[in-house]
Amino acid sequence: MTDCQISTVLASIQIRVEELGDAPCIVTGDQRVSYQELWGLARRVEGFLKQKGVQAGDRVALITDNCPQYAAVFYGALLAGAAVVPMNTSAKMRDFANWLAHSGAKVAFVDFVPRELQKLPAEQLGTALVAINEREALPGPLQDLGLSCWDDVLAQNVPETAPEVQRGADELACIIYTSGTTGNPKGVMISHGNLVANVKSILAVLPIEQGDRFLNVLPFYYSYGNSVLHTHLVQGATLVLENSMMFPNVVAKKLAQESITGFAGVPSTFSLLLSRGKLEEHDLSRLRYVLQAGGAMPVPVTQQLLKQFSEHVYVMYGQTEATARLTWLPPSRLIEKLGSVGIPIEGVNIQIRHPDGSPCAVGEAGELFVQGENVALGYWDNEVATAGTFIDGWLKTGDLGYKDSDGFIYLKGRRSDMIKSGANRISPLEIEEVIVELPNVEEVAVIGIADEMLGQSIAAFLVLKQGSSLDVRAVKKHCLDNLASYKIPKQILQVDALPKTASGKVKKHILAEQVGEKS
Repeated sequence: MTDCQISTVLASIQIRVEELGDAPCIVTGDQRVSYQELWGLARRVEGFLKQKGVQAGDRVALITDNCPQYAAVFYGALLAGAAVVPMNTSAKMRDFANWLAHSGAKVAFVDFVPRELQKLPAEQLGTALVAINEREALPGPLQDLGLSCWDDVLAQNVPETAPEVQRGADELACIIYTSGTTGNPKGVMISHGNLVANVKSILAVLPIEQGDRFLNVLPFYYSYGNSVLHTHLVQGATLVLENSMMFPNVVAKKLAQESITGFAGVPSTFSLLLSRGKLEEHDLSRLRYVLQAGGAMPVPVTQQLLKQFSEHVYVMYGQTEATARLTWLPPSRLIEKLGSVGIPIEGVNIQIRHPDGSPCAVGEAGELFVQGENVALGYWDNEVATAGTFIDGWLKTGDLGYKDSDGFIYLKGRRSDMIKSGANRISPLEIEEVIVELPNVEEVAVIGIADEMLGQSIAAFLVLKQGSSLDVRAVKKHCLDNLASYKIPKQILQVDALPKTASGKVKKHILAEQVGEKS
């Protein structure tokens, strides 16, 4: 992709603002923010950042759960010419410190409600902090720090000059981190051209229309949730925010009460909704599209989903390194191709290759390689990882699969050991590094094991030092103190030794078999 000037996602949203004005854009609780109001907030963020000295190419971090301010900061930072660095709010202080330092974020917009984020001001991060909260809502100690707050953003005048919404196709739009506390962070560099290409491809297959009402439970800081945000605002739809699946019955009730026409989730989302949502008690007749992505969903769950939503189920597959989506399974072919992730979306080419790079025959498993304008620029400040993943214009996905005679793709797992649990991609090494900090642990290996609800859950195998005994509660407490909750091992097992190859690599498939024998 050449760095030519393109019409961006910003330009598309600006058109919707001019068309729709007071139409609802984002709804959360009793708060309803119109397209005009959201754009006005984004313009104020733009002015605030420029006043803070943010220039084109600078990075602006965003650490908050889904809310109107999230969207305002995201688009306001882009208007200011900056790149947005959204961060997982479930992470720990060591993650935030690592990401902020690695990205070189000049400013970070932070919701200081979670306790873990209240540790941020005590760190010497070299990043100016702005509280998404209003000043009076902050805990007392934070008020005394003189932080900038949302009040200061609202005090900005909307710039009189029209915003610049054209950008270079290769100009950096955002960095999304897929790993954190290791010494080798991977921040995926997504360009304005990547965003435009992926939004266009998604809208070519999903029936999103102006005036649609979409209930969103996906975090915007993931590429999946990020794509939901852009695609629906570009089309002039309304996003109704529900930030938790803790109470599936509440989500089901809201689907009916808010006359929802669209919904998306990962496999665990639908497992919860189907088993605990009491969907039969609600009128869901307005739902026109139900999207599943974020990992392979067990066939029985897909079959249940089909019984509930019939021809409205869209299965997709993607990666952060491909901005969001790569394939789609037309609902009309879902029963016939049950278990498939479908065919490439518009503008995407997918090859399945042997380890030597030669193409696989029909039905033959190999690694998926992807090409298209949605493929990211590489990893921020990580030439080694970039060179190993982005090869001759192709993305080496690390996913294994095959094509059938009709060109439909079926996934068979990952080449790497990365664990996919719910919507999260989790590095085993990150957990291993934390557990091995315990003084009585000699070695540890972490793997993902099959889980009907999450796709995979986490199991940790510990070799203890001589004379030590396993204290599962102590291990879990240490993990809780240093890792996000979704990274805590479900099973913690003691073994005499880890099975290894001659070169010393742990044979994790043998550990997985051991878990199967004990379950």
